[in-house]
Amino acid sequence: MPRLPRAALLPLQLALLVGAGAPEASVSAPRSLVWGPGLRPGVVLPVRYFYLQAVDSEGLNLTRSPPGQTLFKVVIKSLSPKELVRIHVPKPLDRNDGTFLVRYRMYETVSEGLKIEVLYGDEHVAQSPYILKGPVYHEYCECPEEDPQAWQKTLSCPAKEPQIAKDFTSFPSINLQQMLNEVPKRFGDERGAIVHYTILNNHIYRRSLGKYTDFKMFSDEILLSLARKVLLPDIEFYINLGDWPLEHRKVNETPGPLPIISWCGSLDSRDIILPTYDISHSTLEAMRGVTNDLLSIQGNTGPSWINKTEKAFFRGRDSREERLQLVQMSKENPELLDAGITGYFFFQEKEKELGKAKLIGFFDFFKYKYQVNVDGTVAAYRYPYLMLGDSLVLKQDSTYYEHFYMALKPWKHYVPIKRNLSDLLEKIKWAKENDEEAKKIAKEGQLSARDLLQPHRLYCYYYRVFREYAERQSSKPEIRDGMELVAQPGDDTSVCQCHRERPSREELILENICQKQQ
Repeated sequence: MPRLPRAALLPLQLALLVGAGAPEASVSAPRSLVWGPGLRPGVVLPVRYFYLQAVDSEGLNLTRSPPGQTLFKVVIKSLSPKELVRIHVPKPLDRNDGTFLVRYRMYETVSEGLKIEVLYGDEHVAQSPYILKGPVYHEYCECPEEDPQAWQKTLSCPAKEPQIAKDFTSFPSINLQQMLNEVPKRFGDERGAIVHYTILNNHIYRRSLGKYTDFKMFSDEILLSLARKVLLPDIEFYINLGDWPLEHRKVNETPGPLPIISWCGSLDSRDIILPTYDISHSTLEAMRGVTNDLLSIQGNTGPSWINKTEKAFFRGRDSREERLQLVQMSKENPELLDAGITGYFFFQEKEKELGKAKLIGFFDFFKYKYQVNVDGTVAAYRYPYLMLGDSLVLKQDSTYYEHFYMALKPWKHYVPIKRNLSDLLEKIKWAKENDEEAKKIAKEGQLSARDLLQPHRLYCYYYRVFREYAERQSSKPEIRDGMELVAQPGDDTSVCQCHRERPSREELILENICQKQQ
């Protein structure tokens, strides 16, 4: 039976066209499919994106790349010839399964709207051209939607996020005064990595608690980006910028746990989890400041399954002892495993014994059929990128997790391996002996990751956490002593005409003074 594309990525009314296209089938431009958030003007993202599905003349979906050179191309222009805007539109990313990912980054806002032409050769694809009626805002245009429900509907945010629901079961109410008294004492010492934030009237204020808070640049940038898109609730919270989750008090203890927000959770902690700084930053800097991001990885997954090297692969730092074990196992079983340490910090005395591997580009990982995912200091932040590839992921059993792990199941989306790696070689042998089943698990994991890790869903997740938090606050947030305004970045070189009025910088300063005097 052909595999149906996920409903989150392909409208149900289009699913009837799905079939297994023959490798030599030619593409039918009018029958091919185009869909995705980048075709909706209200979905404002650093990089907008949508999808193409190649379909043949009989209406069957191609399940691999069309033969020969890819002929899909996309042209995006302002509707009005009077509006000259900068829009970067790279070539569509071939995902090697008959689908393509189209990305574009806008550097200015257009008032009239955009015209998106999707072509196969010289022929329009599906309903092309697509008209996005203006205004269409670029990433740095500060013009938040004042109706959060409408914003969530525009983004097609999920109705439920099980991890968020689980995280907040420990916190039926949030006492801001208790947080103010306890957090600095418990977590804000010289070794601390806590930033105390208040968001009032969609403006962001913060103060640092502790010595190691340089990573506030990452929390700042995603909060500012979110505030440019939607009106945030008034909230006062604490973000942990360190690796390890902090709150280990149990719910039935007195005093009880505090709702610290972190990028990584663990089975023995109570922190509230947000998407990691890594995937958040790469989403903000996609097609500009980073190479690996949640979109680019999808078009760089290496050779097809049958042409991948039949070995498990690992490269990484020495941030956990099991990674050293991997290298030793690789030396003893080179026919099954290629593992190397690229940098020594924690176990420098082992470098002479185990050797240091050369750095390799992340896209080249996918030349190998199996990827070993082993924790670093906490959860390995490469995991979402590995899942977006088309190799089989062998995931170490771990007490740590990121925001999306709950949706992934062992033997359905990945192959589990024991914490001490004692069954790793056995699992690699199983994969080699059960190639079709291994390929099926790899594909199922990839499809789920494509759904869960769409960039617009990161924004949905952030907003939902803040909304749930705000609803539980037992008092009004305040701008505390020592807090400073985190200003939106200047963007004087770009056109940004917002249809909603925004306060001037002088009004912000006056508001700040008034809040502190209350």
